[in-house]
Amino acid sequence: MGIIGDGLNRAVQGAFTRPIPKSPGAQMRYLVKQLKGTRAVAGLLGVSQRTVERYVKDQIRRPRADLAQRLEDAVRQRWQPRVRDRARKQAAASTGLVIHTRARFGFTAAPGTSDDARIRDISLALPPHHAARLLDAQDAGAGERQLRGLAADALGEVYFRDGGRRAAGLAVEFTDVELAEFDL
Repeated sequence: MGIIGDGLNRAVQGAFTRPIPKSPGAQMRYLVKQLKGTRAVAGLLGVSQRTVERYVKDQIRRPRADLAQRLEDAVRQRWQPRVRDRARKQAAASTGLVIHTRARFGFTAAPGTSDDARIRDISLALPPHHAARLLDAQDAGAGERQLRGLAADALGEVYFRDGGRRAAGLAVEFTDVELAEFDL
């Protein structure tokens, strides 16, 4: 994914009530249970079905570094789906999201105003309707460019235009994103 998509995923993972399984064997057993078979897990991870069976039986205990990362990512994506859904619904309905970002912001505004782009550190609570737009777009499979555009719209509305109280017509450009973290 990208910076915005990964940040949204980490925020939702912060709502987990239990840690993911630690050992590779436990992670494989979880995936086999979720995907209902060793063949599906083997296809997902890019290893042989026999290798998956060996991990399930704890005959192999230490995966290669790349396989360990793919295994952990696959488990993390599927871990506690109801907790994940509840956290997303709550953020979209009532609590919203908090965004911490360091990025270059430039503006398209009326002549004679300062529209030079510069790096800004912003920590801001986004209202639920902006959180809902971001999370719904991520669920629909939106790319990084689209998520970045939605985040720029939200930041422009809440931070720069202050909900319509100032800087009417200001269009925010959100580029050179160095950091984007979200909290529920």
